[in-house]
Amino acid sequence: MPDWSPGSWRRYAALQQPDYPDPAALAAATRELEAYAPLVRLREIDSLRAALAKAQAGGAFLLQGGDCAESFAEFSPETIARNADLIERMAGRLGAASGLPIVRIGRMAGQFAKPRSAAMEEQGGLALPAYRGDIVNDIGFSARNRRPNPTRMFRAYAQMAATLSNLDRLAGLSPIYTSHEALLLPFEQALVRREGRAYASSAHFLWIGHRTAFEASAHVEFVRGLANPIGVKCGPGLEPEALLRLLDRIDPRHEPGRITLIARMGAGRAADLLPPLVHAMKVSGRPVLWACDPMHGNTLRTAAGTKTRPLERIFAELEAFFAILGGKAGGVHVEMTGRHVTECTGGETPLTEADLADRYHSHCDPRLNPDQAMELAELVAGELAGRVCALA
Repeated sequence: MPDWSPGSWRRYAALQQPDYPDPAALAAATRELEAYAPLVRLREIDSLRAALAKAQAGGAFLLQGGDCAESFAEFSPETIARNADLIERMAGRLGAASGLPIVRIGRMAGQFAKPRSAAMEEQGGLALPAYRGDIVNDIGFSARNRRPNPTRMFRAYAQMAATLSNLDRLAGLSPIYTSHEALLLPFEQALVRREGRAYASSAHFLWIGHRTAFEASAHVEFVRGLANPIGVKCGPGLEPEALLRLLDRIDPRHEPGRITLIARMGAGRAADLLPPLVHAMKVSGRPVLWACDPMHGNTLRTAAGTKTRPLERIFAELEAFFAILGGKAGGVHVEMTGRHVTECTGGETPLTEADLADRYHSHCDPRLNPDQAMELAELVAGELAGRVCALA
């Protein structure tokens, strides 16, 4: 791609970027990161792309899950082990039901930057920059904490490297690839490495969020030159023609394993909004993998102002997704944790709004706890088993 470079995104509309008060400090930090070792092995990126190509052809199924936002404070080998074990248990159930290899991708080792609906946050009459994830600023509500600080990227890099080391130790015969939203572009640019093609070495798999998935987006420009497999969040308001134009930029060669489309419409909207996108992809003949994110379209606030996600809405969107895609339903993308949090309501041992204050630890959005995540895995397993029976 002669007109692409790791920094060519700077010519486009870069939304959701922090307003760093010291540009010289940002430039110094990214120059230093450019000399650091790649975080993931580039050959593993190629292996994941091949595995996702197999899933696109119906020969595997994608399970992508992990924290909404990783934090510096909660980092520990125990946390990594719990999250990896939950992914493994879910994958085991899905594999047993489907007879398919399960491609495991964690939302870990890099999910530090978060998009926000507003640039500022107000508490008690004081307005400060929004919390954009630990790689940018601190969740504590003070002027010092909320000041974007580029040196936090070094701590993020160190935690990502340690997480990957722990995952290597835990993986055994079932590797867990890593992923995060490609949001903080100076950090992502600094970690591009070349081995024939250009690779984002920050993760095996990157995705573009709903807020930055548009044709003139700097994020789209950045990922289009990478060899990594790329996810695109497909939410309400995305028209089929716009999606096709977006994919023309990201994947002009229709490369197998390259594109995963992650639907996040909401339980009450998927039946109307998803079929036109699915039809457009079918007519285009593009090799894409359809995955369902049943979390982000089903967030609501309680009367007390706490974010939560009712399990019945999450399950309803999953059921709609499988009903629409049928045998082309290729994966799920879930925010969950191995900790026994109380952030989403519902479940076999039902959590109510009154329970949310008990163990609500998320730095951003509510996550499924292990019991709820396994209930979700059971639902997906039932859908996959039914598909196997229909083909028998």
